[in-house]
Amino acid sequence: MAAPHRDPTPGSPDDWWRDAAIYQVYPRSFADGDGDGTGDLAGVRAKLPYLAELGVDAVWFTPWYLSPFADGGYDVADYRTIDPAFGTLDEAEKLIAEARSLGIRTIVDIVPNHVSDQHPWFRAALAAGPGSPERKRFHFRPGRGEHGELPPNDWPSQFAGPTWTRVEDGEWYLHLFTPQQPDLNWAHPAVREEHESVLRFWFERGVAGVRIDSAALPVKDPALPDFVEGRDPHPYVDRDELHEIYRSWRRVADAHGAVFVGEVWLPDSERFARYLRPDELHTAFNFTFLACPWDADRLRTAIDDTLAEHAPVGAPATWVLCNHDVTRTVTRYGRTETGFDFATKAFGTPTDLELGTRRARAAALLTLALPGSVYLYQGEELGLPEADIPRERIQDPMHFRSGGTDPGRDGCRVPLPWTADSPYAGFGSDAEPWLPQPAGWSAYAADRQAADPASMLTLYRTALRLRRTEPALGDGPLEWLPAPDGVLAFRRAPGLVCVVNLAGHPAALPDHDAVLLTSGPLDPDGGLPTDTAVWLRV
Repeated sequence: MAAPHRDPTPGSPDDWWRDAAIYQVYPRSFADGDGDGTGDLAGVRAKLPYLAELGVDAVWFTPWYLSPFADGGYDVADYRTIDPAFGTLDEAEKLIAEARSLGIRTIVDIVPNHVSDQHPWFRAALAAGPGSPERKRFHFRPGRGEHGELPPNDWPSQFAGPTWTRVEDGEWYLHLFTPQQPDLNWAHPAVREEHESVLRFWFERGVAGVRIDSAALPVKDPALPDFVEGRDPHPYVDRDELHEIYRSWRRVADAHGAVFVGEVWLPDSERFARYLRPDELHTAFNFTFLACPWDADRLRTAIDDTLAEHAPVGAPATWVLCNHDVTRTVTRYGRTETGFDFATKAFGTPTDLELGTRRARAAALLTLALPGSVYLYQGEELGLPEADIPRERIQDPMHFRSGGTDPGRDGCRVPLPWTADSPYAGFGSDAEPWLPQPAGWSAYAADRQAADPASMLTLYRTALRLRRTEPALGDGPLEWLPAPDGVLAFRRAPGLVCVVNLAGHPAALPDHDAVLLTSGPLDPDGGLPTDTAVWLRV
């Protein structure tokens, strides 16, 4: 059932990425080193020992580049410059080297679909006018209607609202996200050349990998036709031309011993697997598992489907419970509807945090026991809940472009609590963080949890240590075992069994030699309580 091993391509690194534990850092909210209320590279460098003790193999940074932050840094103005809010290029290079000395590799984000409207290319395009070479690097078009007053097509936005903005000379430009994020024209050779140059720039500075944002979106149908539901091929999602682009990128990565992980949201498993062929991307995020509700049958189906879609191309699966776009796990699992869907996010959704935390602890052991690599979003190891951001403090464009109905993504981006007895839970110094921390945030502080053997942090540290030392964990085969309804049980060879009880009553454990780790206390008679997971040596 597990994907067969794929030998690394000549020129690539060893296959560390096949079973790595990778920690996602959202720099604005990780740690504030200079005391201005915004997280920065100095803060990350100071916390590298924490990440090493946690036991992760790599750190993925969401964009740290020069940006106006219209969309949290995913509107990039210059890929070769660190935004001053975070530090300098020299600091980034030191961070990459210092992390590597601790055994931690660095992965950076690349956003190929669009740039910032403050990017020199787009500013030049606006100045040059219609028909200019500068505009051909984007999607500028005359409008429809008698006076060009209507947008060139009716494509839906990824963030709600319009996808076209009209400029002063009457032309319109395409942006699948916000108006501050103009889409690039990937049919233009300069666009391809520039991105390959950016890849080389970071690989030469020691970066071990690149996460590709919205990896299925960059190429557009050149005719820019109106949107028709179900039309194949789609005018801007999963276009066949993408694969040659990523093959070209793969050659760049192989020359530098680096790897890729793609953000690929596709319902078609066969189409998804094409991105993971041996000459394209190494891995891609597994959103089926991330969005899955806390339900044994559906989780097993998600696991089976994930392994099956990776098997034909020999790529390892990736597993993730949360990221910078998704409602935090303890909150989501404490709700009546425990799955995740952007379309259903709403203010005031009730949650049972005690229940959600118990389930999140069990989910952590489930996730870390699955074959492949795993991504851990900052603060998940602390059991942080989703924060309710006061409406006047929300910054996420998803909220504003929804007309204020969508709470946005800021609730999972609140600055981390480090020390319980310090101002703002030790995120920085005395400056208020860029997003407000909820009352009681210090209860989740890392220093307090480090001293508590029953804390979420201790659970993650112990599980990640075992993941490194137990030969059964990481990449390799998975064998499902017979189990009652509502219980997931599988074997990882050699000699480890994971059991997760999602039923409404305790479950008996299979025969075993030792209990390695549990997400919560076992019953006095040794039974596995509801919403609890265990790793057994057999």
